[in-house]
Amino acid sequence: MSDQPPPDPWKEPASPPPAPGTAAPAPVEAGALAVLADSARELLRERRRERRWRLFFRAAWLIVVLLVLAQWRAGSDMTAATLGGGRHAAKVSVDGLIAPGTDVSAERVLHGLRTAFADREAAGIILDINSPGGSPVQAGQVYAELRRLRAQHPDKPVYAVIGDVGASGAYYIAAGAQEIYADRASLVGSIGVRMDGFGFVEAMQRLGIERRLLTSGANKGLLDPFSPVQPAQLAHVQTLLDAIHQQFIAAVREGRGERLHETPEIFSGLFWTGEQAQALGLVDGYGSVESIARDKLGTTQIRDHTQQEKPFERLFGQVESTLAGALTRAFGLDSPLR
Repeated sequence: MSDQPPPDPWKEPASPPPAPGTAAPAPVEAGALAVLADSARELLRERRRERRWRLFFRAAWLIVVLLVLAQWRAGSDMTAATLGGGRHAAKVSVDGLIAPGTDVSAERVLHGLRTAFADREAAGIILDINSPGGSPVQAGQVYAELRRLRAQHPDKPVYAVIGDVGASGAYYIAAGAQEIYADRASLVGSIGVRMDGFGFVEAMQRLGIERRLLTSGANKGLLDPFSPVQPAQLAHVQTLLDAIHQQFIAAVREGRGERLHETPEIFSGLFWTGEQAQALGLVDGYGSVESIARDKLGTTQIRDHTQQEKPFERLFGQVESTLAGALTRAFGLDSPLR
């Protein structure tokens, strides 16, 4: 009897040894293994890219939905809180530098004023001013149109309320209101006109730099910072500034009337606190937008007629910024992983 154990029926039978004179099969080459490894890595990278894009689009849609909901909520809150029916004060803000193309350009301020005067439920208009001034042209346009709208709507009083500052062109606009109010610490006035720049003539001479300015008119190079100032040109510019200053003074006198207590300094470009401005007749008293609405117009409801960015312009501006950041992350541009 043999001592060998019986064969296992579940075990793979051993390969028969190669026949004499036959070569054994060659092992798998290293190059094939490298190809397989590269394919596996590429597949893994592709899967990661797909996952990033899926996450990106899901995040993008979520952001869009959230922004739409936020805009809707903000609009709903404004409608409920400020646009309630009935008697209210119509507010128009003059907040920032008065200049073309800004939030306080004449075009935007006048749009707000016209809609405020057209509001049938408005008991009156409040100009909410917080501005150091700006363009005298823009301020003059607002002043003139404000006076015209007041004459057209005599039943709607207009009050200007100065916050931190109402100076220069901002006070020019305020002068168009029936009454002006401020805080005791507000800065008010600066009734003047300025033009500034730099002169580099002496510095150029020291550096040995020659200025070559060619013009077809004797005064075309007026106020060129690299050329000496000509007395006749300087006198001409001063005449222009004085003329604009007189326009400003005339507007203040027209708006304030007998309430203005003129002194030699009042039109010199100085500015004062609200308390000092009241003594000079530049303001009529102290108050805020809320107190003037309550005490002068008999309402606590305030409707803001300041022209704003359109909701969808603001929305898509936010979406554009957010998507740009998401794209950067999706492509790994903000990560050392590539």
